[in-house]
Amino acid sequence: MGAVLYHGEPNGASLTVLAALAESGLDIPCVRIDLLAGARHNLTGIAEPIALDLGIEGEGPVLVIGGEAMTESVFLAQYFDELAGGCGLQPADPYAHWDMLMWCRQITERLSPAAALLGNLASSQQGIAAIPADDFAALTASVVSDDLRARWQALHDDAIDAAQVADSHAKVDQAAARCEGKLADGREWLMGEFSIADLVTYGWLAGMEPIRPQAFVAAPLTCAWLARVAARPCVVSALALANCAEPLRSWAPGPEINRWG
Repeated sequence: MGAVLYHGEPNGASLTVLAALAESGLDIPCVRIDLLAGARHNLTGIAEPIALDLGIEGEGPVLVIGGEAMTESVFLAQYFDELAGGCGLQPADPYAHWDMLMWCRQITERLSPAAALLGNLASSQQGIAAIPADDFAALTASVVSDDLRARWQALHDDAIDAAQVADSHAKVDQAAARCEGKLADGREWLMGEFSIADLVTYGWLAGMEPIRPQAFVAAPLTCAWLARVAARPCVVSALALANCAEPLRSWAPGPEINRWG
């Protein structure tokens, strides 16, 4: 198949995809790249660099097969599940499958931009700001997406909109509350059975516990669910690929903040 998965530290979208790959049992080589050095935009063998920036996830993982780049963590998780002949990450029932995808869409459109912004402010902004001017210019010149380049620049220049920060706090709070509501009937996993919804939600929400602890004060079911996901073998396997002591505190510029609330 000649495939290789390029990923960052196991957090956010990279954590989702690494855990999905582990759950699938597929043997696909994984290569960790330094997202904060812009390595994602200079991958060997990509004939059309724009392919790397067609997704909305920002500095997300990239699966390269035969020189073709595949992005977006939910889609990649689906691809692994289907390539493995169905490893249980997607419900078989059509309605349940739709419900899972709708949940994932809300997580990737509302929670992930908020979490990425707050995570970058807490962990990576200082390092981005310290990149020498010439090196930063070269890095951002390699980013095809205007939107993503603007997020790099905003972090570098400390040009962060206070209203976006407040909105991001609110969206993390809302995500924790939505999880709490979903788990209120006693289910173990968000969709009833373990699925991509658990992986993508955990990938973006787990790292918010130290950053936005207020969101979890009234969410004991969500906290217990986070612990269950963390103990899942595929997640343990993904986190073991970390190159730092606290991967859930490792963030790179993420998706664009949703303009529609």
